[in-house]
Amino acid sequence: MKTLRELSKYPSALAGLIIILDLVAVSIYAVVTIPYSEAIRLWRGGEDVWYRSPRNAPPTWTNFFRREKLPATFSLSLESESVTRSEKETADGKEIIITFPFDFSYDTFPQELALYLDPVYEEKQPYISVTMTTPDGRDLRIADFAVSPSQTYLFSQDTRLTRRLGGLVPHEGVFLNPEFESKTPIKGDYVITIKALTFEKDADLRAEFVMFGQVAGWAGTDHLRRDLSIALLWGTPVALMFGLLAAFGTSVATMVIAAVGVWYSGWVDGLIQRITEVNLLIPFIPMLIMIGTFYSRSIWVILSATILLSVFGGSIITYRAVFLQIKESPYIEAARAYGAGNARIILSYLIPRIIPLLIPQLVILIPANVFLEASLAVIGLGDPILPTWGKVITDAIGNGALYQGHYYWILEPAFLLMLTGLAFAMLGFVLDRIFNPRLRGI
Repeated sequence: MKTLRELSKYPSALAGLIIILDLVAVSIYAVVTIPYSEAIRLWRGGEDVWYRSPRNAPPTWTNFFRREKLPATFSLSLESESVTRSEKETADGKEIIITFPFDFSYDTFPQELALYLDPVYEEKQPYISVTMTTPDGRDLRIADFAVSPSQTYLFSQDTRLTRRLGGLVPHEGVFLNPEFESKTPIKGDYVITIKALTFEKDADLRAEFVMFGQVAGWAGTDHLRRDLSIALLWGTPVALMFGLLAAFGTSVATMVIAAVGVWYSGWVDGLIQRITEVNLLIPFIPMLIMIGTFYSRSIWVILSATILLSVFGGSIITYRAVFLQIKESPYIEAARAYGAGNARIILSYLIPRIIPLLIPQLVILIPANVFLEASLAVIGLGDPILPTWGKVITDAIGNGALYQGHYYWILEPAFLLMLTGLAFAMLGFVLDRIFNPRLRGI
């Protein structure tokens, strides 16, 4: 409680704490709403999973900052409220009519229009006729064909539709009035109608209409049509987990080893110091690169290697200097006098005295390890399975996001990384001032 009261005096610490709590809340939300197996399936899925998403589409909220509103991606299926389906019996089968009404109120054209058709029949294929009714009352003939199992009809790939539209690209031409020279789409209510004839009593047809817009979702999509929100959400618990475990494991292990060396002194302390000196000469990042390249890129392997390589670091020298002073304290002599064992003195008398110094350093180390995990992913050594912030940046760089103007692809994960680092830094610096008396007057 005293620490919280001290923190309340520093607005920067409160801001950092609020951001950290928000990140924790996002982590819990991601884990609960998108189970691990589902997140992996979605992130590794191809176009069969993301067939409703456009390629390289910025987030939908970017329309608030645009003068010309870009079309938003949407899909309509038989389960949608606005979609109607009717059928009537015929001599050989039945006639099915499916309508997909939608409102188009944008200033530019979509990337593509598509119909996903799934007929049910034994021998005779259903035959469909597709028309589109425009806001100005025109009925455009789109296509007529027999439907194959799991068939996808893309407007832009229909050369006959292109000819009927006077050579215009179909997913643009259907929104234009050929009687006017304007190159802007007609806004209003459109209706796509599918009339299907089946030639078997038990035959049926399911259909879905997808408009691939220029924007999609709250995080946008990448070159594989994947929704970046999956990686941004799941990247939060991965980053916090890696940063916290690496910082906690390194700090606690270093503190315990330093305490053991100081208490036993002699050859034990000497051995620890020699190992530390050798370890300080070993290049940290190149060692992780070697482990990731020749052994495993699993996040657990990288995490274990990070802790092992960091235990005998420069912090052990700092802890040793503090423990040497604590060892000479009168209460340590008193504990030895009444028969306290070595383990009890180390765990109950030496280490608790240094915990106030450990907490600020632990908080500050977390973002350093978060950036380490992201950096390894950027150079291709991230976990090949997990969706992470670093993986998003890697894909963006590898596919020329900056050169093609897809700035959101890099800025979103980069912003989250900077926000995480800023939050822990603001909280850590204030904790250091609270727990370190020498800094309170600064």
